[in-house]
Amino acid sequence: MTKSARLHADGLTRCPWPGEDPFYVAYHDTEWGVPEYDDRALYEKLILDGFQAGLSWITILRKRDNFRKAFDDFQPEKIARYSEKKVHALMNDAGIVRNRAKIEGAVNSAKGYLKIMEEGAGFSKFLWDFVDGQPKVNNFKTTASVPASTPLSIRMSKELQARGFKFVGPTIVYAFMQATGMVNDHLVSCFCHQACVGKQRSPRLKTK
Repeated sequence: MTKSARLHADGLTRCPWPGEDPFYVAYHDTEWGVPEYDDRALYEKLILDGFQAGLSWITILRKRDNFRKAFDDFQPEKIARYSEKKVHALMNDAGIVRNRAKIEGAVNSAKGYLKIMEEGAGFSKFLWDFVDGQPKVNNFKTTASVPASTPLSIRMSKELQARGFKFVGPTIVYAFMQATGMVNDHLVSCFCHQACVGKQRSPRLKTK
C-alpha cells in the first residue's frame, strides 16, 4: 500500500511506519536514519536486524534491552567466544528471540567483526566506505517508492557474507543501512529528512 508522511497531533509530519505508538515514534524521531559511526554499535544493530528476519522491527526494538543484557551488551570480543553452554542458555532466555540459527549467526558474525577490526581500519570504516563515508540522501515521497534492497546493499551483503557474517541478506542489510543513516530514507515531507543529516546518534532509548 502506498503511504505518504502523516501529520501527528504534535504538529510534526512523520514517516507513516511508526504509527501513533509513542515508543516507536521516539525511535523514528531520535535514532532511525541518524548516522552511526561507532564500531560496536554498528555490530549490535546489524545483529538485531538479523534477528528481525521474519518478524516486525517493533518486536525486536521492545526486546532490545533484554538482548543487550543477554548478549553482554553486544561486545563482539565476548560473543565470539560463546560456548555451546552459553548458546543453550540463550535458547532458554524468554526475553529474546530464541532462534538457534540466529544466535549462532551472531557468534559467527562476531568472529567476522574481529577479523575486520584486526585489519586496522575498523568495522565502521569498512561499512561506511560503501557510501564513500557520507549518507546517501534519497528523496522518496511515499513508502511504495522505498526499495527493499539496492545494488549497494547487495554488494555489502556479499562482502559481509564472504567474511563470515550470517543473516546479512540484501534486504536485511538495506534495513540496516536505513537505520544507521548510511542512506536517509525518511520521506521528503517528514521533518527528520533534513534534521538527521549530520546529526549525532541520540542516547539509547529505553524500553521501560
